[in-house]
This record gives sequence, structure tokens and C-alpha cells, in this order.
Amino acid sequence: MNRTVADRSGRWLERLPLLTLRPWTAFGLTLTLVAVAFVVRWAAHDSLPPGFPFVSFFPAVILASFLFGARMGAIAATLCGILAWYYFVPPVQSFHLSFQAAVAMIFYVVVVGTDVALVHWMQRANHHLAAEREVSRALANTRELLFAELQHRVSNNLQVAAGLLSLQRRSIPDPDARAALDEASRRLALIGRISRQLYDAAGGVRDMRAFLEPLCLDVVAASGRTGIRCVVNVVEDAPLRPDAAVPLALIVAEAIANAIEHGFADRETGTIELTLSRDAEYHVQVEIRDDGRGLPDGFTMEAGDSLGLRIARMLAGQLDGRFELFGGPDGTTARLLLPV
Repeated sequence: MNRTVADRSGRWLERLPLLTLRPWTAFGLTLTLVAVAFVVRWAAHDSLPPGFPFVSFFPAVILASFLFGARMGAIAATLCGILAWYYFVPPVQSFHLSFQAAVAMIFYVVVVGTDVALVHWMQRANHHLAAEREVSRALANTRELLFAELQHRVSNNLQVAAGLLSLQRRSIPDPDARAALDEASRRLALIGRISRQLYDAAGGVRDMRAFLEPLCLDVVAASGRTGIRCVVNVVEDAPLRPDAAVPLALIVAEAIANAIEHGFADRETGTIELTLSRDAEYHVQVEIRDDGRGLPDGFTMEAGDSLGLRIARMLAGQLDGRFELFGGPDGTTARLLLPV
């Protein structure tokens, strides 16, 4: 609420001076301020000690300058000076310029001139700031539009590259080569689908939960397996650096794809649970568990020939973390540990 009031006050100040297109209205209101100042000074004349001829005229000059600009402030200063000189500067009701009157009038001119100049410079600076703010806002909007267009084009280009690999696969008789092209096409298509959510135009840090939930659902949907359910549990969320988004996406996607391909090879239904937490050593821990058939006997990651697992381990190393794979009677668990 306080911020809203401050914003409204700031927008009102940016509109000053008022009535620039209606100078006669501004002039009439300036005369009103001068008249009010004169009436107040006249009413307080007997209550004030000698030596305060301008006490009510200073506020009138400042208000006229602040509300209606330097020109009206100068008019108010001139009229107030004349009224104060004639009615309240000894000898009163006379324009006789004695030494004391000259000193008083010089003092008045210096003070009101400084006030009008300061108000004018402040308003000019305020207008420049408002104009620069509008330019910055327009540039920010343009940057966001260009960033969104860039992400859209990158995503489309990756999808096209994945489609070209799929087309090339049809002309290759070697099953191993076709499988390799299938994997490359799948990974490119995955990056293409998620590239629009990898980065923030403002360069900010995102939460891992907001990134992993759509990723998990997208990988399952891309597999075409309608009986596979993906559940995301967040025990403790963690921030995600922009430069870690792609490696994390590829590692998690590889683990989910492996669970679908191998864990549920002989089943139509199954559950994949992704858990985000922190361990006792304050590592960010991402676990992907499935309730599939588990790992074959004697399986080790070091002896395995899976390109996807090797890529996951390599990417985890780039993030200064480690990737682990465990088998059990109730399925398989892939674990990614990352430093906080």
C-alpha cells in the first residue's frame, strides 16, 4: 500500500507544472495565491514584530512556482514584492527606497529568485528522469520480445534438426547407427521442447521445482506411454542457476527416459517419482525412482555401455556434482547430487 501511494505521488510530481496549456487559468490561480498571502499578512500585521514584511509571501511564491512553473513563480514574486514593499516595508504605503528598504528588497529578491530557480531545475530534472524511465521501459519490453523470439527460433531450429535426424535414420540399414540417431534425435527434440523455459529474460534465478515439474511431465508425454505416471515431491526447494539449467535438464530427462525404456519395458503402467531435497552435507539431491523391474544382476555404471549414462555422469561433473544409479527389489533409483 505504501508503495502504491509513493507511485501515485511520483506520477503526480511528474505532471508538474500544471496547466501549461491553460496559461490564463494558471495566471488566475497565481493571483489568488498572491491575494491570499496579502490578506494573511494584513491580518497578522498587528501580531507580528517589526521586520517580517515577506513572511506570508514566500509560501505564495514557492507554491506558484511548484504548481504552475517558473513563469508564474516570477509573476507571483514580482506582485508579492510590490505589495510587501508598499504596505509592509517602512515607510509604509510608499515606494520610497531607503537604505533599510533597499536591504530588505535585495534580501527578498535573492530568496525568491533562489526558490524559483531551484523549483524550476528540480522540475526539469524530474522530467528528464521520467523521459529516461519511459525509454528504459520501452527498451526492457523490446528486450523481452526479442528474447522470447530468440527462444522460439532456437526451439524451432532444434526441432527441425531432430526431424532431419529422424529422416536420415530411415536411409540407414545398420540398426546400431539407427539407434544412435534415434537417441540423438530424442535429445535434440527434448532440448527444443524445454528451451523456452530454460532461461529468464531478466537473468534471474529460478526455483528448481518450477523447472523440474514441467520437464518430468514433458519427457513422459514425449515417450508416448500413457500408462506412466510422474510424481514430483519437493522436500526442500533450491535455486537454479541459469548456466546449470541445460545440464540438469539433460540429466533428469536421461534418467526418466531410461526408467521408461528399461524399467517398464515389459509393463504398460508404472510410476516415476522425482524427489528434490537436501542431504546432511547440504547437497541438493534430485532422485528419480521408478517401480519397474530394476537393474540386471551385476550391473555397474562403470562397466555399462549406455551412452546416456555416460553423458549424465559427464554433465554432473561439469556441475561439480555426481550422478549415481542404484537397483533394488522395488525398482531403480537415479540420484544426482549437486553442491548448494
